[in-house]
Amino acid sequence: MQKKRLFLLDAYALIFRGYYALIKNPRINSKGMDTSAILGFTNSLLDVINREKPDHLAVAFDKGGSHSRNEAFPEYKSNRQETPEAIKIAVPYIHKILEAMHIPIIEKEGFEADDLIGTLAKQAEKAGYQTFMVTPDKDFAQLVSENIFMYKPARMGNGIEIWGIPEVQKKFEVERPEQVIDFLGMMGDAVDNIPGFPGVGEKTAKKFIKEYGSIENLLANTHELKGKMKEKVEENSELGLLSKQLATIMLDCPVEFHEQDFELNHPDFEKVGEIFKELEFRRLAENFNKIFNISTPEVQESKKEEVTNSTSKPINPTTQQFDLFSLPPEHSVETSLNASYDSNEGYNHIYQFVNSPLSRKLLISNLLKQPSVSYHLETTDANNCFIADLIGISFCYEKGKGYYIPLIENNTEEILNQFKPFFENETIQKIGQDIKYDIKVLSKYNIQIKGKLFDVMLAHYLINPDMRHDMSVLTETYLNYKPKTIESVIGKKGKDQLILNQIDLEKQTEYITEFADFTFQLKEIFEQDLEKYQLTKLYNEIEIPLLQVLAQMELEGIKLDATFLKSLSEKLNNDILKLEETIYAEANIEFNLASPKQLGDVLFDHLKLLDKPKKTKTGQYATGEEILSKLAPKHKIVEEILEWRGLVKLKNTYVDALPNEINQQTGRIHTTYSQAVAATGRLSSNNPNLQNIPIRTERGRQVRKAFVAKNNDFTLVAADYSQIELRIIAALSGDESMIESFKNKEDIHAATAAKVFGVPLNEVTRTQRSDAKAVNFGIIYGQGAFTLAQQLNKSRAEAKELIDNYYKTFPKLNQFIANQIHLARENGYVETILGRRRYLKNINSQNAIVRSADERNAVNAPIQGSAADIIKIAMINIYKLLSEGNYKTKMLLQVHDELVFDVHNSELALLKPKIIYEMENAFKLPVPLTVELGEGQDWLQAH
Repeated sequence: MQKKRLFLLDAYALIFRGYYALIKNPRINSKGMDTSAILGFTNSLLDVINREKPDHLAVAFDKGGSHSRNEAFPEYKSNRQETPEAIKIAVPYIHKILEAMHIPIIEKEGFEADDLIGTLAKQAEKAGYQTFMVTPDKDFAQLVSENIFMYKPARMGNGIEIWGIPEVQKKFEVERPEQVIDFLGMMGDAVDNIPGFPGVGEKTAKKFIKEYGSIENLLANTHELKGKMKEKVEENSELGLLSKQLATIMLDCPVEFHEQDFELNHPDFEKVGEIFKELEFRRLAENFNKIFNISTPEVQESKKEEVTNSTSKPINPTTQQFDLFSLPPEHSVETSLNASYDSNEGYNHIYQFVNSPLSRKLLISNLLKQPSVSYHLETTDANNCFIADLIGISFCYEKGKGYYIPLIENNTEEILNQFKPFFENETIQKIGQDIKYDIKVLSKYNIQIKGKLFDVMLAHYLINPDMRHDMSVLTETYLNYKPKTIESVIGKKGKDQLILNQIDLEKQTEYITEFADFTFQLKEIFEQDLEKYQLTKLYNEIEIPLLQVLAQMELEGIKLDATFLKSLSEKLNNDILKLEETIYAEANIEFNLASPKQLGDVLFDHLKLLDKPKKTKTGQYATGEEILSKLAPKHKIVEEILEWRGLVKLKNTYVDALPNEINQQTGRIHTTYSQAVAATGRLSSNNPNLQNIPIRTERGRQVRKAFVAKNNDFTLVAADYSQIELRIIAALSGDESMIESFKNKEDIHAATAAKVFGVPLNEVTRTQRSDAKAVNFGIIYGQGAFTLAQQLNKSRAEAKELIDNYYKTFPKLNQFIANQIHLARENGYVETILGRRRYLKNINSQNAIVRSADERNAVNAPIQGSAADIIKIAMINIYKLLSEGNYKTKMLLQVHDELVFDVHNSELALLKPKIIYEMENAFKLPVPLTVELGEGQDWLQAH
């Protein structure tokens, strides 16, 4: 007769594991709550239930630490970091979920989960049960017996591991599992602060176990040891025995195993559903329903799909869409993905490659009948559209079904032209991932992507801006599926790695078609979420139209004067060498200026500029920008070192690097704008980053001189919003005084100074205006008195007085800041003028430093984000103006609050006022928006 099975889950081990597994991509819901720990634990729990169908199950929690261990060794676990806020929040929710599922929670004050599980496991063993301890914690290996096993959950693509006696023997090189206690006692445990024997690591501990079997026997035979090891073991004998005591899992805790209490019962489905709804666990709720066979419309539909898509039956040509082409069986790839599906529920699909003229014709005919189609372009380069070649295209318009069209090198253009009617059809919605890149790739073949667009990357960016948005993250998070990696298809990097179009067609079909399939499924989810969070309008009217605008800007590029940069590089090099000679002379020693260690030694050992210089973790002197900036006003050599660093960075990062970015085909620089990076809504620029082109120093500004008009028939025009963020904060706060200053076209910083310092506007000094400017911008970025004092070189008391006077002068501004923080605490997010959300998961944190950062973001994000929204509207409207007017003028760059254009000289007079109008009227605020416009043959002149 088969033994009954008891599963005991180590709650905190699984909670921490779930939290840190998602640390780079935390799961943040619409309330700004980090649900990673809850999601990770609940997934592990449901996986055990679904996979193992246990008879009995319970979850054990620590409560108050181990009193007995702390009495024996007060430093036990003392070096552990404070529990992350997200885990503290998670535990009550996990308790609620377990209670709703009728799963016993085992916890006792003063006892750890290890001890509770150990005690119950041994009791259950005596009652004739097999017990599985569900935990990744190696310490449990000491409890393994013929009927007690360690059950390590799946992680990072690896399957579950079950350790019985043989596995423990192999892992720890012991004869009996109980010897794991001696192993742990000998080598100690840094995580739990169990000291062990000094100098004894894993290798030595295993050696001692083989030779002596236990700590006690080791101590009885120390005469056999030699040298330092003998001394260390003998001197720390008591520490070793104490470590063994600390590592021993207790088996006599005040808990009892009554089998009826541990039976796995039917959950309270309504309560579980309510909790999952509150946490926004849509996919988890679906998996839960399927595991417990809840009859819901979604599950019933899923069952229909399973029957329809089942791979165990032949496809009926009269009913199955995939046999429209009447192709022989070898032309279809039909697979069940049970092994890859995280929830182990299985995913049946049929992906078919289409590589004959007739089959392509039939597919195109069918595509043209669909209201919406998901597609995926597979290219040889995912970043540079100018060198990328197309490998194939996949299509999907029904979950679990997809088509793949391989593109053979010599007839790629011919095949693509056959699909041009689909891509340029205005009535069919195109669903993709990073459609902007696809537009650029297809433009090489004179194909446009027209009609309504749905980009899942951009949709998810609006829904959850703090997460990553690549396909692997999205499918794992929302579909519980880990997509195939390119390495799994073509092999690992090295001489044996293949090119994707070299592998057999069936493998290509599987890998490439799932992109279209999962993109189609994600669209269904994200479309609902956009509506739910009131983001549909922002998505359809701003982000989607903007991707078309950006695609054309990126394709256009901008001309660079490489000859000028070469001459600038030579000048910079001379300046750098002269500075080095000056610095060496003042230091009276030559050293490597680029070496932080050598620089620190010279400044603080040789020149002794500070009595107690700060050191880094590695023990060398800290020579970062912040430290040197404080020393610069007092020491000329430090000022020169900072100047040297600035010149070297300018030369290496921009002057020498930019010519390498010139595209050999076009002779221009083509930056890539990312819509889905900055959580504030701002665009980012890379390859190269043109938004960080220096502007504050004279030499830095010279770099802009290298960006020039297309030719003599064109002029560069730069249009820049004037103080847009200050205008927005004035509008949002409703402060009449600031609004009036802007309406009267006053110098806002001088006007602020006049009010704060109580002087007439025409008597404001340069220093007073500078102070007011610092406070104006400091308010936007949440600066406090300490930072302002450093910036203005004032005392902290003076800076605080300045800020206090500022808030007295502008009380509505102060109230606006307080209101923003209150709204953030209530909702977990703040919004821009167009409803773009910025989630602030730490706004209610107990940690003041962490909380204050989110309080600053509560004020800054709506201002920065609103400025980003406004310039996006302007870009869309100006692009429409230029396109519809069939102008020769092109929009080239967006840099923060500035737009740069290549304007045809014949269109200058007509377009300059139109550009200003579109920018100033992009969005109506109580404060007028003002645009400053310049022109010239290079960007420096125009700016």
